[in-house]
Amino acid sequence: QITYIVGNNDFFNPASWAIDLAGLAVSAGAAYRLASVVLAVCLVHLFLIDQAYYLNHIYLVCLVGAIMACVPANAGWSMDAAGRRGAAGTGATVPAWTVWLLRAQVGIVYFFGGLAKLNADWLRADPLRDWLLQVRGMPWLGPVFGHPFTPWVFAYGGLLFDLLIVPALLWKRTRAAAFAIAVLFHLTNALVFRIGIFPWFMIAATTLFFEPDWPKRFRSRVARGKTGPVPRRPEAAAPRRGVVWALALYLGFQILFPLRHWLYPGDVNWTEEGHRFAWRMKLRAKDGSVQYFVTDPATGQTATVDPRVTLTPNQFAEMSTRPDMILQYAHHLASEARAKTGRPVEVRAAASVSLNGRTPQLLIDPRVDLAAQRRSLGRADWIQPLTQPR
Repeated sequence: QITYIVGNNDFFNPASWAIDLAGLAVSAGAAYRLASVVLAVCLVHLFLIDQAYYLNHIYLVCLVGAIMACVPANAGWSMDAAGRRGAAGTGATVPAWTVWLLRAQVGIVYFFGGLAKLNADWLRADPLRDWLLQVRGMPWLGPVFGHPFTPWVFAYGGLLFDLLIVPALLWKRTRAAAFAIAVLFHLTNALVFRIGIFPWFMIAATTLFFEPDWPKRFRSRVARGKTGPVPRRPEAAAPRRGVVWALALYLGFQILFPLRHWLYPGDVNWTEEGHRFAWRMKLRAKDGSVQYFVTDPATGQTATVDPRVTLTPNQFAEMSTRPDMILQYAHHLASEARAKTGRPVEVRAAASVSLNGRTPQLLIDPRVDLAAQRRSLGRADWIQPLTQPR
């Protein structure tokens, strides 16, 4: 998916080739340390190129890529291990914190994904109801998706799944059943929502909650016909103090940063303040349009600007419903006008947006000169409050 976003399926795109080759090397454990760093850097670079393509699961891929660059995932069953030991290195162990760090990262995604669903629209099965109606023509399962009761099952089932799946995976007695439910959940998402690699990535990542040596134990049972447990190596020693501090800082950020939307007034699904990097996934459907009005105070002349002339369709669709991107484009227009005239201009926007099927309303105060508003993490008082009922 990242290859498509950046390279537009360009076979000769160097960034795409770098990700593909580094990904293969990481999978094989060949020159792992170099390959994992290259992969992580390329993923982050491509992720940051165009914010209109922001997706939670690409952000997750970047985080996991960065973690993989820091852990010895090539300790066993890798080409590197085979080169060091003349064998596959299947008896190798890794520090326990490396496994728990990856588990924590995946668990944070699940937990905050569930926490974000505790909002009025989701508890009314919105916007799931509209999304499921769009696929009711699907063969076999279409009538099920179109049933009036199905959105409620999806809404509350998804909420309970996200909040309870991690404890169920951590408890050995429920782990197998929880994994089966997780596979069904993600396959359903892949079928209904077509959200790229995320379902497949999460199915693979959920296996992190198994015992770390489960592939070795499985192979031993198959090879030797054993049914009993395979002896395990003793657990690794406690991590050093520096590692503990680094883990605390990283996980503290991952836990606190998704909660920052509580610092802003209003519905985060409307204002978008604190929405990104917070695992707020598939919670809202927004449609909007925006026009800009650039005024030269010296002459009093106003020009109307349609951003669709210079933006791609995806950029316009994303920008027209997100106040921070509307502001960013206003600054771009002000900069262009000043470069032509040598004088500052005023830029205002008329943005009409619908949230989860509501009647469209103004998102931005059309009286405010956006060129004079700073881009910051503070509260944007020029965002109009949501007043339309569902």
